[in-house]
Parts: sequence; C-alpha cells; structure tokens
Amino acid sequence: MPFAHIQILEGRTDEQKALLIRKVTEAIAESLGAPPEAIRVLVQDVPKTQWGIGGKTAKELGR
Repeated sequence: MPFAHIQILEGRTDEQKALLIRKVTEAIAESLGAPPEAIRVLVQDVPKTQWGIGGKTAKELGR
C-alpha cells in the first residue's frame, strides 16, 4: 500500500487539496501500477509561522 505524505503551507482551499490528492493518486497508480484504492495520501497543512525559509518564517517572508 503506497503512502504519500505531503506537507504544504496553510491557505489552500479544500478543492485545491482534493485535486492534489487525486493527481498524486493517479501518478502513484500510473508509476507503480498500484490500484488507486490501495493508495493513501495525507495532506498536512503547516502554519506559516512553523515553516522556515532561509532563517525566517514563511509568515515573515509574506508567503
């Protein structure tokens, strides 16, 4: 059972995350030959204050 864990900055819509889950599932199924019903995708929203880029938070950088 393939499992994909994707961490993204908070702020995406539920629709965007649903599309991401669909596309990642399709890519895994195509590349590994795994049945889609066996694939798990976890999308984890990370607060901008907890994501660091170059020593600053994403919030400080206006991301």
